[in-house]
Parts: sequence; structure tokens; C-alpha cells
Amino acid sequence: MQFKSTANLDFLGELYSRYMPLVYGVCLKYLKNREDSKDAVMQIFEKLIRDLPEYEIVNFKAWLYVLTKNYCLMQLRSTQTKDKKMKLFQNEYESFMEIDDSLHPLDESDAENNKALNDCIQKLKNEQKLCIELFYLNNKSYREIMDLQGFDENKVKSLIQNAKRNLKICLEK
Repeated sequence: MQFKSTANLDFLGELYSRYMPLVYGVCLKYLKNREDSKDAVMQIFEKLIRDLPEYEIVNFKAWLYVLTKNYCLMQLRSTQTKDKKMKLFQNEYESFMEIDDSLHPLDESDAENNKALNDCIQKLKNEQKLCIELFYLNNKSYREIMDLQGFDENKVKSLIQNAKRNLKICLEK
């Protein structure tokens, strides 16, 4: 193989261009997406530039097929790992942010309930009242409340949780 002896990319480019349809077809078979497959064809060529000098290749076409298949399988594995991490993050986020509607009495739109709720908010301790208003009415995150008020995360969580409990008790009366 002339590329190995000269390191001239023109030789490798010419050889690779003969097999690009094969590489693209294998990528399309595994990745099932034209754009991802086109990207993979280019990335495999870059991988060839790096890896080819390290191997003693007898049958280039068979070796390239295996390299392409393995590359695609690694891409799929990487994507699955990212998807799992994203789902885990979303689950943790939802439990952290208490997305459940029953935990958010401020989301009710009934005017009478809103008046009662506003009255109960006014009866809260100052720090609880402040955190509830920032979190629910101003849509601030725990982090933003921490930054604005100088509280640590546990204090913000505690103030909001206690305020919600006090609001529930007040509204049930």
C-alpha cells in the first residue's frame, strides 16, 4: 500500500474513494440516518489516516468493512448511553423540582382560591414568603434564590417545603 510507505494522503484518498459507497451503505444500515451516515464516512476516513499505519492489512475491503461496522456500533452505543443519561437527568430533575401538580397550589386558577392563597402567603414567615414568591410567582430556580438571598440549597428547599406545608394547612382551614 503506497500510503503506508509515503504517507501521501492522495493515495489513501484514491483508495478510499473506491470504497466510499460500501462505507456509506454500512453506515446507513446501522445508523439509519443519511446525515449521520455522511458524517460517519468522513470520520472513518480521518480514523483511517490515524490507524492505517498501525495495521498490517491483507484485504483492505474486508478490513474497512469491519472498521466501519465497529465504528457504527460504537456510535450507536454512545448514543444509547447519552439517551440513558438524559432520561436519568430528567427523572432526577423532575423529582428535584417537584413537578407534580398536587405539590403546586399556586397553579390553581380559581379566583376564590387565589384570594385565599394570597391571604395565606401574607401570613407566612418573611423568609418562607420570600422563597415562595420567588420560586412560584417569579419562576426562579433554587440556584437563583440561593444567589439572590445568600441562602444555601438546603435552607431554600426547607423554606419552600415548610411554606408549602403552612400554605396547605392555612388553605384547609
